[in-house]
Amino acid sequence: MSHRYIGGALLAAASLLAGPSSAHAQLSGGSIPSTSGEGGGFQTPQSPNPVIPLPTGHAGDAGFYTAFEFVLLTQTRAIGNQTIARRGFFDVGGQISGVSGTLIGSGTQALNAQDFSKRTFQPGGKIEIGYRFDDGTRIYYNMIHLYDAHASQGATAIPPGFVTRPDQADTFISSPVVNFPNFFNGAVGKVSGVSDSSVPGIWNASSRMDIKFTERYQQMQAGMSVPLLQTEYSRVYGTAGLQFSWFFERFQWITASQDQAGNARNVDVAFYTNTLSQRLYGPYFGCGHEVFVADQFSLSADLTGSVLLNSYKERAKYKLGDQTVQSKYGRDDFRLVPNANAAVNLWWYPIEGVQLRIGYQAMTFFNTVYMRDPVGFDYGNINPGYATKYFRLVHGFNVGIGFFF
Repeated sequence: MSHRYIGGALLAAASLLAGPSSAHAQLSGGSIPSTSGEGGGFQTPQSPNPVIPLPTGHAGDAGFYTAFEFVLLTQTRAIGNQTIARRGFFDVGGQISGVSGTLIGSGTQALNAQDFSKRTFQPGGKIEIGYRFDDGTRIYYNMIHLYDAHASQGATAIPPGFVTRPDQADTFISSPVVNFPNFFNGAVGKVSGVSDSSVPGIWNASSRMDIKFTERYQQMQAGMSVPLLQTEYSRVYGTAGLQFSWFFERFQWITASQDQAGNARNVDVAFYTNTLSQRLYGPYFGCGHEVFVADQFSLSADLTGSVLLNSYKERAKYKLGDQTVQSKYGRDDFRLVPNANAAVNLWWYPIEGVQLRIGYQAMTFFNTVYMRDPVGFDYGNINPGYATKYFRLVHGFNVGIGFFF
């Protein structure tokens, strides 16, 4: 993400472009800037058209600015390959097989945490406010917020292709949840001809399971940009500041146990959630280069890097459908996360005090955490599997508008 605009802004970059207003360039019919660069070097490409009476200033003048941007980003779907449920049911009492714990049925995988639909683009927005000084130095605050990305899948009593066994065992879905209290025994009379004591548990011989995965990303920055080298046609600048990034991921699993008539009460439904929240804090440093390419247009590239402190929280919970009984797991920890960002943007300065840009940005994070095994099957000692995600990518496109006052 561009650290001239990361977090939301659009086009405040032009606030860096020019020097004192007395040296602003004037273009004529597609020519290069007609300034020697004195008093500020590279000048904001100006429009030769009549000035439109808007309450805005000049992109090269000192003063406040604000920018708004639409972003469309996608991020790494960080979840492991864990089997959640299989076709059939567990003969806990050994009534059918004679061996306690035998799986009756084909055991075909019914749900897997990695079988969600392909990752999707998340729309969102950026906003930035800041102030530009006469020497081109700029201070700013920006924020980026994306809409949540959701993926879900489910399994019911009807197997894929309508293929089942003569004993109908594959019309049931089961998971190996253990160590639960009697409150979670589930519906009465789930399996015809089999006593309830042989198929205890909402997750054993269930009729329906649904899983859902939610992803969220936010970022904020407060920093400054300082001109380092400027000519008639280009400029180089440095950026530095403080950054906050937040990855939020939640896995949800709902299981319903029904009797042979298809009825399920609130106490025959179980909820499981696993939430991983990673808040990253730290300083960032970077540089950028902008080049005049044509009348009113310029092209820029930005690079930034940082080492962020990741304060992350792991939370998992089983809960009965009537909200009366639950079991919880929680853990907090810290680790360092290197971060590197890049952005390329095309800028257009159509009229005084207004600028537009369109571009591509990529944000990379190393050494984050992810849900390797989102479900801990021991109700009394929930222990989901978390592991290191060595590479995580957030990238996509941006387009927006900025105003100078």
